[in-house]
Amino acid sequence: MGLLMHHLSDEYSKVADLVYLKQFEIDPRLETEYNDYRKKRMYEDILHNLSFLEVAHRLNDDKLFVDYAIWLFKLMVNLLKDLGPKRVEEQMVLHYEILKEALKNTLGQDDFFNVEKLLNHAIDATKRVDLNEESSNFMHGKYGIYRQNYLNYLLDSNSIGAVNYIKNLASLELSIEEIYIDILQVVMIEIGNLWHRSIITVDQEHYMTSITQVVLSQFYTQIFETKKIGRKILSCGIGGELHEMGVRMLSDLFEFHGWDSIYLGAAIPKFAILTSIEANQPDLVALSVTMPQHLLECREIVDAIKNRFPNQKIAVGGRAFQMTDKVWKKWPVDVSVNDAKELVEWANQVFKDQ
Repeated sequence: MGLLMHHLSDEYSKVADLVYLKQFEIDPRLETEYNDYRKKRMYEDILHNLSFLEVAHRLNDDKLFVDYAIWLFKLMVNLLKDLGPKRVEEQMVLHYEILKEALKNTLGQDDFFNVEKLLNHAIDATKRVDLNEESSNFMHGKYGIYRQNYLNYLLDSNSIGAVNYIKNLASLELSIEEIYIDILQVVMIEIGNLWHRSIITVDQEHYMTSITQVVLSQFYTQIFETKKIGRKILSCGIGGELHEMGVRMLSDLFEFHGWDSIYLGAAIPKFAILTSIEANQPDLVALSVTMPQHLLECREIVDAIKNRFPNQKIAVGGRAFQMTDKVWKKWPVDVSVNDAKELVEWANQVFKDQ
């Protein structure tokens, strides 16, 4: 992760060095367990952990940091296989205790009380993680074999085979929604899980994403030839990240259902979104967030849209929102859904008689 991803306030960023040094002081075994590369990544991880903690605190969302702590522990177990789960658990619990001590001296009493609660919940969750738990539904249902076959092409770096396989599925009378949501979207989530478990590398993950973008392009002729219904959606990804697959799929499906889509891409600044809304006057604005660090920025953009365009319908979604305890319900937005198909159905119902 780059430093620009963190967006830490001074209260949080200034404790990073202290936390790093304190971890080695209290746990001297780290000097032999961590080489130079691991030490560098450890410092980056501290910044990353602080950013999640600050966002969870400012959003007042316990679930966000607990889910992150569970995800982080499983990731570290896979990255530090030579140390074993119990040793990784020791390191993580100590880390959260050090964070509490460091932030106690930088945050106000009320803020620290909430942060301490978040860290205590993270400690409890880390101690209860079941590493044998299988939560993936990748192979479940009628689409499981299609997902596995497509993933196998990607794992074999067979680009032509992957593209042709999905094109052939379309000839089997599978709908575009089924291909997008029930196959490709689930495969992309599984790819993230494979990286998380250190089964694939980041370059493989990027390759698989780029090929899936090529797959999506195979349907553009069919998508853009549909009869228009006089409705317009403006969509984009929020934050300095380049995760745009989900919002790209959403725009495609709306276009397929007769909407005109203004897809702005990822990492779009607030002023550009407001300018585009003014110019295009969409019926619906859809904002997508993948990394939870960008939820605060999304909230600022939502507030700015509502201040300037009070009647604008707004939808939010993406993996970041699924990690929260429905934080969107506290915002001036109209809906949040788990996938593009759900949002298309919601929008068509809402605008049916307007």
